[in-house]
Amino acid sequence: MKNRKGIFIFLVSIILMSCHLSIFSETVKKTIFIIDTDRHFFRTDKKDTATGYQTASFSVEKLIAAAPGIKNIANIKSDQSLQISSQAMTNEIWLKLAKRVNELINKPDVHGIVIIHNTDTMEETAYFLSLIINSKKPVVLVGTAKPETSVLSDGLVNLYQAIVLAASSKSKGKGTFLLLNDEIHSAREGTKTNTSGIDTLLSVNSGPLGYIVDENVYFYQKSTKKHTYNSEFNISNISSLPKVDIIYGYANCGREAVDAFVKNGAKGIILAGTGNGNPHPDAMQGLIDAEKKGVIIVRSSRCGSGIVTKEAEVDDQKHRFISANSLNPQKARVLLITSLTKTGKWKEIQSFFDEY
Repeated sequence: MKNRKGIFIFLVSIILMSCHLSIFSETVKKTIFIIDTDRHFFRTDKKDTATGYQTASFSVEKLIAAAPGIKNIANIKSDQSLQISSQAMTNEIWLKLAKRVNELINKPDVHGIVIIHNTDTMEETAYFLSLIINSKKPVVLVGTAKPETSVLSDGLVNLYQAIVLAASSKSKGKGTFLLLNDEIHSAREGTKTNTSGIDTLLSVNSGPLGYIVDENVYFYQKSTKKHTYNSEFNISNISSLPKVDIIYGYANCGREAVDAFVKNGAKGIILAGTGNGNPHPDAMQGLIDAEKKGVIIVRSSRCGSGIVTKEAEVDDQKHRFISANSLNPQKARVLLITSLTKTGKWKEIQSFFDEY
C-alpha cells in the first residue's frame, strides 16, 4: 500500500509540475526578432487622408517607442540591414533574407520572426519563405496601407498584432503568415487585391486562417499544403536563383514576349492565361517552342481565383506544361523558381505544384 501511495503522490506531483511549466511558458515574455525590409513602413504625407507617402527614416526602436504596449508582449530584437522599396524586390534579396531568417529562427532564444514589408510584393516574399524556412516557429510578414500621418493610419496596430501573432504558442507549426487588417492569412493564399485599401489582403480561394482581436489570436483553419518544417527545399548552399518570367494573356496576344524571355535566358515562363489558364493560339505556339528548348512552362490564370485544371483545354501531357493549381501567377513564379533549384523535370515540378 505504501508503495502504491508513493507512486500516486509521485505521479500527481509530475502532473502538477507539468501544468505549472505550461502556465509559466505562456506567461513568460518571448523574444521576437523584427527584420525591417520596408524603408517606407513609417510613412508621412502632407495630407492627413493621403494614400501616397514620402519616405521617412525611422528605426524599429522608434516604432516600438510609438507603441509602448509592444514591450509588454515580447522582448524585441531588430535588424534593418535589408531595407528597400517593395517593388524593387529581387531574387538576390530574397536569398539574403531567407538565409538571415533561417539563421535567426534556429537560435534557441528566438521564438518567432516578424518581417516588416511593403504590401506590393509581400505575398511573394512570404510564399518564398514558406517554402524554405525549416522551422515550426512562426514567421509573420506585416505591412501598412496608410501613412502614419493619416487619420486612417494602420501601421502601428498591424505591427502590434504581428508581434502578438509571432509570440503566440497557437502559431507554432502553422507556417508563414501575412498579417493585415486584423486578419491572419497563409503565405500561400493571401494576396493583395486593392491598390491602397486597408482590406487589400485577401485569401480569395479559402478565406483567412484566423483573426486577431485585441491581444487574442483565433485560428479557424490551417493550410493542407506543405510548408516550412515539412518542405523539401533548401537554399543554404545556393548563391543565385533561376530566371523565371511571366507572360500576361489577353485578346490578340502574340508570341513576342515569350520569344524575348527565352532569348534573355529564362529557365521558366509562367502564363497568366485567360480563363482556365488558356493561351492565345499565337502565344501557345511560342510556349510550345520554348518548352522544346528546355524552358519549363506553367499555366496559371489572370482571373484571380479558382483552380487551373489539368488537361482541360490544353493538352498538358503532350506539351509537357504544368498546371499551377490555385496559385496566382506571381506565386506560381515563386514556386517554379524554388522548384528549379532541385530539378528541371516537368513531372517532378508538377508534383511540387500539386503538393505546395
